[in-house]
Amino acid sequence: MPAPNTRAYGQFCGLARALEIIGERWSLLIVRDLVLGPKRYDELQAGLPKIPPSILSARLNDLEATGVLRRRVRAELDAGLVYELTQYGSELDQILLDLGLWGARSLHRPGPEDVFTLDSAILSLYTMFRADVAEGVQITYEIRYDDRMIVHALVEDGTVKVGEGRFAGADLVVKATSGAAMLDLMSGQTPAREAVRTGKLSIEGDVADLELLARLFHVPAAPEPPTGIVVR
Repeated sequence: MPAPNTRAYGQFCGLARALEIIGERWSLLIVRDLVLGPKRYDELQAGLPKIPPSILSARLNDLEATGVLRRRVRAELDAGLVYELTQYGSELDQILLDLGLWGARSLHRPGPEDVFTLDSAILSLYTMFRADVAEGVQITYEIRYDDRMIVHALVEDGTVKVGEGRFAGADLVVKATSGAAMLDLMSGQTPAREAVRTGKLSIEGDVADLELLARLFHVPAAPEPPTGIVVR
């Protein structure tokens, strides 16, 4: 008799099945890091520094078995074996963005051991982008978290394209002391002019373009914490 699947919820439900596929610890973060393109094993491990190698291998095998990702040998000489999302797995991209925006509303200050990766920086801009605000807008941004991590965003009439690295001739260059400083701007906790005045952000360009950035990439207000016990 085959062993029972202890991870199954035992429910004939699409949501239950989705959680069985991607609900294990680390699984959705692996999918997150593959949304931007194929990665080698060591690249995935670098983006998830706290995952044990045995768990990473197990999750990759699970996601491959359920059709979310596949392994492929790239033609480039030094690329070797990479993992990439299947068409089925790629359908999670908007779900990831919506879930990321939902979670961002509860982000506060990063802990001393929390990491902020390049993929997180790129996906955060996709997550917070407001297509309705960007209608008729054409502007380019370069955001430097430090000399090691730089991203750029090209906004053009309701669409955005985000990538790694500098962008020559960007309309506005933003230098952020931390990812939290950018989140404070995008959530409205720190107005653009105050962020520049206090040194949380420095810019090369017009502060009005920084104010526009805060409208184009926006996190809704965080939920209010409970103020006490409600007795019913």
